[in-house]
Amino acid sequence: MIHVKVQSKIALVYFLLIAILGVLLRFSSVLYVNFNYRHIVHAHSHVALLGWGYTGIMLLVYHLLLKNEVIKKKYQLVFGITQISIIGMLVTFPITGYAPYSILFSTLFIIASYFFSYLVFKYTPIALKKTYYYKCIRIALWYMIISSIGPWALGIIMNTLGATSSWYRNAIYFYLHFQYNGWFILGLFGILFYIFERLNIRISSKVFELFFNLFNLGVLFSFAISILWMKLHIAVNIIGGLGAILQIVAFGFLIKEAKRAIKVKKVSFSNIFYLLLKILIITFVIKLLLQFIGVFPYFSKIISSNIDFVIGYLHWVFLGVVSLALLGFFQFFNMIKLNRFSVLLYLLAFVITEGLIFYKGITVWKNLYLITNFNYYLLIGSSIFLVALAYIFVLQYKKQISSLIGNY
Repeated sequence: MIHVKVQSKIALVYFLLIAILGVLLRFSSVLYVNFNYRHIVHAHSHVALLGWGYTGIMLLVYHLLLKNEVIKKKYQLVFGITQISIIGMLVTFPITGYAPYSILFSTLFIIASYFFSYLVFKYTPIALKKTYYYKCIRIALWYMIISSIGPWALGIIMNTLGATSSWYRNAIYFYLHFQYNGWFILGLFGILFYIFERLNIRISSKVFELFFNLFNLGVLFSFAISILWMKLHIAVNIIGGLGAILQIVAFGFLIKEAKRAIKVKKVSFSNIFYLLLKILIITFVIKLLLQFIGVFPYFSKIISSNIDFVIGYLHWVFLGVVSLALLGFFQFFNMIKLNRFSVLLYLLAFVITEGLIFYKGITVWKNLYLITNFNYYLLIGSSIFLVALAYIFVLQYKKQISSLIGNY
């Protein structure tokens, strides 16, 4: 049986691998490298979302809801199949791109994710199903299931309308929206509510229901933002704007209540977790504001034709919200070790790369001069990410490494 702490290291390896792939992609822009760029992009994105993001939340959900002997064998089987499918994608996408074998492994992953959802729905103890954190995790899993409609639809669309069809692009955006804003965000909120309960930070039922209902309505309505590139009726912008506002309001209620509850209980977090939590709040607020700005016709038109803004936003959410939350939660549950230097090094890489990506987007938007050797600077930023994650990985085996060096 693979222990949950070992599984967290497996997730961390995926994070390290996507950093390596990211550096490889940046390296190709400054020096000729003989590989198919799009194929590496597919491997990079799939391993990021499914290897690091999904695996990280999956094992945390298991740790919170299903950690008992009855379910262990079933979970280990699903976990094993999930890892086979991710490794399969990691190997096949760089070689073949979207082709029969990579599609086979992608399909296997989706089916395994359905089984994991089934395990959570069926085997979570009845007493836990009344908790705030289970309610968030349950709806997060449903968003993940709903998001899979996108990949299933892609095959049909390609065989009928073709890859140039607007439906093809919308199927991808449908998947990404419910992955990012539904599965990842609500799953992470569920884990946060578990931490609140464990630390006896009491969120009133009234505030939770308000947050939960408003935020989920926001998730549904804000999908409209993903299809604004089609330049539809202004009503679509209004629906997307309403969704963005609902999420801002919902988070505002939660933050206000959480600050009150923490002050009442005089909760003391560890220095690292508190640092990550403060940064996480900032990055998430910026995420919500960027989402709201994107509903205005002037900006939605600019964003839809500016790939750097799109990539910058996706990276902001994944690296600045999802990944920071996962690192913080792993650290809270003692699944991985972090220190202040590792966090600051990660943040340095994040600020440099995001700053450069959005800077390039602005130069395209305003038709400004792009600094000389821009791609070299972006490569340096990505390399710092790799160094930060390599350092975090080494931290997990610091004692073993020190012991090994001592023997010599």
